[in-house]
Amino acid sequence: MFSASLIESGAVTQDSLDALTAQVRSEIEVAITASEAAGMPDAATARDHVVSQVDSRTLGNLPTEGKELTYGIAVNLALMTEMAERDNMVSFGEDIAIPGGTFGVTRNLRKEFGERVFDTPISETAILGAAIGSSLEGVLPVLEIMWSDFLLVAFDQIANQAANVRYISSGRVTAPLVIRMQQGITPGSCAQHSQSLEALITHIPGIKLGLPSNAADAFAMTRAAIADADPVVLIESRALYLDKSIVDLDAPVEAVGGARLRREGRDMVIITWGRMTKIALEAAEQLASEEIEAAVLDLRWLAPLDERALEAALVAAGGRAIVLHEANLTGGFGAEIVARIAEQRYAAPAGPVVRIGLPDIRVPSSTVLQESVMPSAAQIVEHARGFAASV
Repeated sequence: MFSASLIESGAVTQDSLDALTAQVRSEIEVAITASEAAGMPDAATARDHVVSQVDSRTLGNLPTEGKELTYGIAVNLALMTEMAERDNMVSFGEDIAIPGGTFGVTRNLRKEFGERVFDTPISETAILGAAIGSSLEGVLPVLEIMWSDFLLVAFDQIANQAANVRYISSGRVTAPLVIRMQQGITPGSCAQHSQSLEALITHIPGIKLGLPSNAADAFAMTRAAIADADPVVLIESRALYLDKSIVDLDAPVEAVGGARLRREGRDMVIITWGRMTKIALEAAEQLASEEIEAAVLDLRWLAPLDERALEAALVAAGGRAIVLHEANLTGGFGAEIVARIAEQRYAAPAGPVVRIGLPDIRVPSSTVLQESVMPSAAQIVEHARGFAASV
């Protein structure tokens, strides 16, 4: 019917349609012949081209020399630095340009870099789609999803598009882009603005994921993500935006990956990331006053996961571990860590291991109710005392 319509309209002739059909059939026959003549793929290559090669390494202590900055300003300066050095970098999202971001993290970017920083319609699907498409054409998009909860609107773009580019092209094409967003519980935040969703993202091969816990790492990890050749998701914590620490603005750009041992301890190790690192350190300080030495391992990156750092921390702590996260307990990334320990992936003694996380509830907006369910230093201390008693 379509062919008849084209011919009737005078757009084509029957002869031209016949010639086109013959050409297409010939191309298909050539493709079939080439496919049938090709050898079967090598089974050993099935795991190739998921992400670029990662050289995971455990980092040293946080910088002690540099400039004291808030977490939010550290992210801002990282974006400023990278945009100044990369002409192909753009930054966009809802209210990030003229308003400077909901929390002021992208303030002055538009003023400094003009139309390379722009506001978008309220459509996460459009934001992600534009980022993926432009990244394939040589643009380096760093986009912001205002709240991590809103990423779910465009989850197909992450799971079925961005994550697949390198793999289905056998590494010939990549989609380097950075997705910034913030998550977690703060006073008054409601159920649609307070979820911690990192476990959903780590379930998708092809996506790298980091959660900075302090200003120094917020700066360094943002720059690392922008320099990486794969899609990277950075989850910031709005509860930490005003926290200050020393930032080395002149440090070389590091590679994605690598955990950081924030505190040493022989009695147990608290394994955590993001905002909960601060809670873990508070608990470790309290335990030290009781002569219980708890190490604190900040994983920083959940994908790629620094398993060498995990093993070293577990060995030093005699296999005794508390895995702490702000996300709901069931299906949280802590379950993955505990499963790997149970599978004896690490050459560490078998010790007690527990998880601490948010109960399996929706997050209430009442601060009183929030405080009653949030993972706390007190919970860590209670479990740690039990560990110490078993030593």
